Amino acid sequence: MKFLYILLALLGGMMAGIQAPINGSLGKKIGSVEGAFTSFFVGTLFLAFLVLFFGKGQITHVFQVPKWNLLGGLLGAFFVTFVILSVPNVGAALTIFAAIIGQIAISIIIDHFGLFGAQKIPMNVNRLLGLVFMLVALFFIYRGSVSSS
Repeated sequence: MKFLYILLALLGGMMAGIQAPINGSLGKKIGSVEGAFTSFFVGTLFLAFLVLFFGKGQITHVFQVPKWNLLGGLLGAFFVTFVILSVPNVGAALTIFAAIIGQIAISIIIDHFGLFGAQKIPMNVNRLLGLVFMLVALFFIYRGSVSSS
């Protein structure tokens, strides 16, 4: 069953990789902030449809959750805006790879301290080396991008 969730995460990552150049193109045409707004608006319409026809939770409980639980949308808006700004300037691959490294770095910290209710998974040499290797890979992807432009 865990394999299915790994596949879903891979699919989600692929969608983010496709979303980045689409949103980057949109941002170049209508403005970065406007592009982010439009992207979120379309996503909101889709999610409203899902909630309306398939939702099984209690949307009204949103008023009872800790306020920090609502920051995900704000953080997502920053992420999409930053991607829209980055893709036209450094390309989709470099943007997404850098974003993934940022996600992994902060996720390792979140795991280590068990922040936001996450399971505590201590920092160890393997995790740190994995992050270091990704930073080295980022350097090579950057060099490949610079030499081709």
